[in-house]
Amino acid sequence: MERTGMAFTLYRDDWGVPHLWSDDPIELSLAQGWEAAADRGIQIESERRRAEGRSAAVRGRTDLDWDRFARQARIDDTGYRAYQCLDRDTATWVHAYTEGINLYLATHDTGVAAWNPWTPLSIWLSHHILFGSGFPAKLWRDRVATVLGEEAVDLFATDGPNSAGSNGWLIPGHRTAHGHPILAGDPHRIIERPGLYQQIRLACPDFDVLGFAVPGVPGIPHFGHTGTAAWGITNAMADSQDLFWEQLRFHHDGHVTALGPDGDEPVHVHQETIKVSDGTSETVTVMETERGPVIAGNNDTGWLSLRCPSRSEKDLGFAALPELLRANTIADIDNAVDHWVLPVNVVMAADARGGHLHRVAGRVPSRDRADAIRPRSARNRRYRWPDGMAKLPRHNITDMAVMANDSDLVGHLGIEFAPPHRANRIRTLLNTAEKWTSDDMERVFTDTLLPSAEPLVRAVSRQNSLTPAASRLQHRLSQWDRRMEAGSMEATWFARLRSQVVAAIADVPNFSALADDPNTSGVFQAWLSLRPRIAFTLEYLLSRDNLLLAHDQVEAIVADALERTAAENETVPPWGSVHTVSVWQSEMGREDRLEIGGDHDCVLSTTSVPGVTDGCVRGPAARWVWDLSSRDRSRWIVPFGASGVVGNPHESDQLPLWQQGCLIRVVTDWQELHKEFTMTETQTLTMRRATFTHRIPDFGTVRLVEVNPDADIDLIHRWVHEPRARFWGMNDLDKEQVRDIYRYLDSLSTHHVYLVVRGDSPVALFQTYQPDADPVGECYDVQPGDIGAHLLVSPISDGTLVADFTAQLMRVFAKFLFADPTRQRVVVEPDARNDKALKRLRRAGFALGPEVDLPDKRARLAFLDRRTAESL
Repeated sequence: MERTGMAFTLYRDDWGVPHLWSDDPIELSLAQGWEAAADRGIQIESERRRAEGRSAAVRGRTDLDWDRFARQARIDDTGYRAYQCLDRDTATWVHAYTEGINLYLATHDTGVAAWNPWTPLSIWLSHHILFGSGFPAKLWRDRVATVLGEEAVDLFATDGPNSAGSNGWLIPGHRTAHGHPILAGDPHRIIERPGLYQQIRLACPDFDVLGFAVPGVPGIPHFGHTGTAAWGITNAMADSQDLFWEQLRFHHDGHVTALGPDGDEPVHVHQETIKVSDGTSETVTVMETERGPVIAGNNDTGWLSLRCPSRSEKDLGFAALPELLRANTIADIDNAVDHWVLPVNVVMAADARGGHLHRVAGRVPSRDRADAIRPRSARNRRYRWPDGMAKLPRHNITDMAVMANDSDLVGHLGIEFAPPHRANRIRTLLNTAEKWTSDDMERVFTDTLLPSAEPLVRAVSRQNSLTPAASRLQHRLSQWDRRMEAGSMEATWFARLRSQVVAAIADVPNFSALADDPNTSGVFQAWLSLRPRIAFTLEYLLSRDNLLLAHDQVEAIVADALERTAAENETVPPWGSVHTVSVWQSEMGREDRLEIGGDHDCVLSTTSVPGVTDGCVRGPAARWVWDLSSRDRSRWIVPFGASGVVGNPHESDQLPLWQQGCLIRVVTDWQELHKEFTMTETQTLTMRRATFTHRIPDFGTVRLVEVNPDADIDLIHRWVHEPRARFWGMNDLDKEQVRDIYRYLDSLSTHHVYLVVRGDSPVALFQTYQPDADPVGECYDVQPGDIGAHLLVSPISDGTLVADFTAQLMRVFAKFLFADPTRQRVVVEPDARNDKALKRLRRAGFALGPEVDLPDKRARLAFLDRRTAESL
């Protein structure tokens, strides 16, 4: 998959959604990267900082816990290792994406450093390392088992506010109005501005795919429609990571060992510095055992290492992403997701032929479920991971299928799952009609029935001897329809009562012993906080047969909570005005609070944390409906808009419709789109800021532009491989080797490389260097004010010949070099065999010096002093 030359066109629909076209799939990946930097620049830079553990440098000490974890978990290093193990085609495709980002950065005054080729993999891991039920849940279960006994663990085996989830369903053709399948779903994530999911279309002669991109990551990984096939995913809630208690020994000479199954094992140790925006810094020790990175602990409590497939196998599943773009059938999708690693997902797919797919994709170690419940001893051979991964299940679809993070299909792969309420409710709703269309999906997405309210409402109805105010509230809740509508005051009464019950249970001695540990890292706190854990298992705690609360205790707690709620609240506002979404902002200093209905166990899943806050901490980060009869019948929406640029008309134009539960039409007709611009290779150079500009009459304007090793590598590699460039010494180097050389030069303060642009066309490569910092400085007596230079003139690409072309360029270079008054003499060292170059130098006023031996050639020195240059 080699690139054919940079060119792409950006179109937008009426909602500002980018539609990208290129004649080449690799250039299309570059275009996607460029567009991500243009539309989501602040967002993707924020994500890169999180992946690299550098957020505190911008966001302050509140992000220090995360940065410490990111460094200790070796997120960026894992991304690097996985990138190094990619197959060549996938690596080229990913690299093109980062080249697109770097191209934008190089042509705009952003002040942002260039991306590494592996950064998208690091961002992906940063998003998903705590995904699923999350390995910190093992710490909670360990605490429960220690305090309450192993039998109490299953009581808390449910999801919570920290678990990202989603709904998804597949309606086969015999249940749709047009006879073709429909897929639909909505991921439940933290609501961000800009959003985690970006609506986009990627098209080239090989494929034409629309769906949701994850800014900072190439392709369309989670939800996409190729025209003939479509897919969507939900979090499988599988347990694919393990924690190990490590016994570390710190030796006097500084090295560290860990006690493993076979005795002492070496531990990798190094230190890193985390900078904080207040000017302070913190040193963090990074350690890694045979199991994995050490992410927490001390000598008193023990150390915890993390083992996960992405690091142990050096694979983040990116080989799936370009294959998904090329999928035409469910078989293609099935083959693509065989590469999936993290997170473990339930995949649903359908194609225009009527094919269906329902399977689990990812990597889960093959181990006993009981061994995954808690952190285990690193010394015990039993807990060593086997070589193979577990075989993942699939389901044959004969009728409508639903996925909603419950244990159906995947129960043996994890510990904590969502209750079946959302899945059962979606099935009930889908059975209310015989024939479905895409436009009918809105009423499924917006359903607010809360089945998990029933145990508490029943407990309320059993209470006697209440005060008049409590009796009125009891009656009100008994008549309530169990819907968490934004305009419902009964929903607010219920939420207030529920919070009182959660708080009271947290004070019961059995539970208070599980109270929060102040020494726990803030990164893990969401999994270990007592009140959220009680809130999300409340319906089970209120049942008559649980092990921790006697029936009389339940009745007393509910009665007291009913009285307190009635006494403390004469009136309440509608649910939507207290159940507001607090939006996480990539750009600091902004604040949004959005009113919305629903609750955690509703199909409209907008998670609050009873006993902590009625506010919404997670919600539908996108909604999508893929229609296999025609993509034009498909629908989608995001919480804000297609653009991440503050003040852009499409920054928030979808928000009112999203709050109402509406969807917008997917546009695929190119005639309905608005062409924004076409990017060509020469345009990118004209957009860059010039270091030096000079106009020569009858020759044109010449600009010197600093080389960007990533954005310019194709052009430079093409030039240095020309036979005429044989004296440049790079004819035999591949693209990566050439890139490495120019990255190294770019890192030096003593060497500078420029592209020379005449008009709109790149015509030469010009390099300067300090002779005393270069091997040439060892071959002659360097004088103060000496400056070294190299020149490679490109082959004529436009078919025109210009008299004295090289001589004209050399006059420009002389003006550039001697514009600095400290420079007195230019030194060059062409290959001694390059007679043509030596003749040009003499004509340009250079005085030839001696021949010298450099590491890579025998050279002839030549000198041009200031006085001679100014006289020409």
